Amino acid sequence: MMSAKLWAPALTACALATSIALVGCSKDPKEAQQAGAAQQMPPTEVGIIVAQPQSVEQSVELSGRTTAFEISEVRPQTSGVVLKRLFAEGSYVREGQALYEIDSSTNRANVDNARASIASAEANLGVLRVKEGRYRQLVGSNAISKQEYDDIVAQVKLAEATLNASRATLKNAEINLGYSTVRAPISGQTNRSTVTAGALVTMNQESPLVTIQRLDPIYVDINQSSAELLRLRQQLSKGSLDSSNNTKVKLTLEDGSEYSQEGRLAFSDASVNPDTGTVTLRAVFPNPNHLLLPGMFANAKIVQGVIPNAYLIPQIAITRTPTGQAIAMIVNAKGAVESRPVTTAGIHGKDWIVTEGLATGDKVIVDGIAKVKPEQQVVAKPYQPKAAAPQGAQGQAKPASEAATKPEQKATSNT
Repeated sequence: MMSAKLWAPALTACALATSIALVGCSKDPKEAQQAGAAQQMPPTEVGIIVAQPQSVEQSVELSGRTTAFEISEVRPQTSGVVLKRLFAEGSYVREGQALYEIDSSTNRANVDNARASIASAEANLGVLRVKEGRYRQLVGSNAISKQEYDDIVAQVKLAEATLNASRATLKNAEINLGYSTVRAPISGQTNRSTVTAGALVTMNQESPLVTIQRLDPIYVDINQSSAELLRLRQQLSKGSLDSSNNTKVKLTLEDGSEYSQEGRLAFSDASVNPDTGTVTLRAVFPNPNHLLLPGMFANAKIVQGVIPNAYLIPQIAITRTPTGQAIAMIVNAKGAVESRPVTTAGIHGKDWIVTEGLATGDKVIVDGIAKVKPEQQVVAKPYQPKAAAPQGAQGQAKPASEAATKPEQKATSNT
């Protein structure tokens, strides 16, 4: 009886130790199985592109407004009453074409008067020249004084000057007579006429008779910030930008369509507008069909230069730290993920322009970047962009999914 009481605590302790050991043995294989399964998981597959350097055009898109290549405000250069208008409003006129006819009665009378003055001056000059010839013979024989001969010579010269003045008056009168027909100084499109037949116009009046605008070619005035211009000039000075072909300009119209003609940069202002902090650039575009009209808004894409040895990397492959540093994930030679800081210089289409941080042949992760971390082993495969599914296919797939869902619901209810 005493021996049973003494052995009972010992048996209880042994049973407890045995149960703990069994529990421990039951957990260890499970953890070992999970660890083994984790070790046997295949590396994550990622889609990569191989970095290759190339020359990339650096461009900037700026808003602008179209301006006529030439503008002429036609004003009368003589006074009179407008007899008729000789063109159709809004039509295209050519240089030298007659636009208005002004009453020329006064100008024609001035021409006749000038011609009469010339005839009188010529007759007077002829008489004086004959007289001067006679006096020359008489003064040689001392029949007249030297003073009388000098007087007649002076009268001849005065008559010649009077004749020249009369000829100049005639020329001026003929010019004014020509101004009676108002002609187009340039070729271009006319706008609304401000006068009609019967209107009295004066020489060099303030309001123009009509305005002519040359639309082919046409200007596009563009505003660029001084900060952007400063950055561009710094890149040029460092030699990181080739500006040998930086004159090309492309235009996007107000409706979003691309203008078919390519323009060129004509000039840039030499000063910054203190009110807006911008510099005005002017581009010239061909406009054979007069599609562009003065005053239209447009977005101009200016090719500022070419970046040599740059890399085009899809935007989804570049992430940024809270400080704004661009980061690219690279698969190194050991098959592990490596985080690489890079420098970008703008966007080209759907890609970032990377100028520093990459080398030729680097495997940049594009697909699966969110599933990996540095030093993780991965399997690199060429990146295949996913094509967007057409709407029709999506619409056909929806009924199939609904059909697949309904039997499940029915089966559940039967169960």
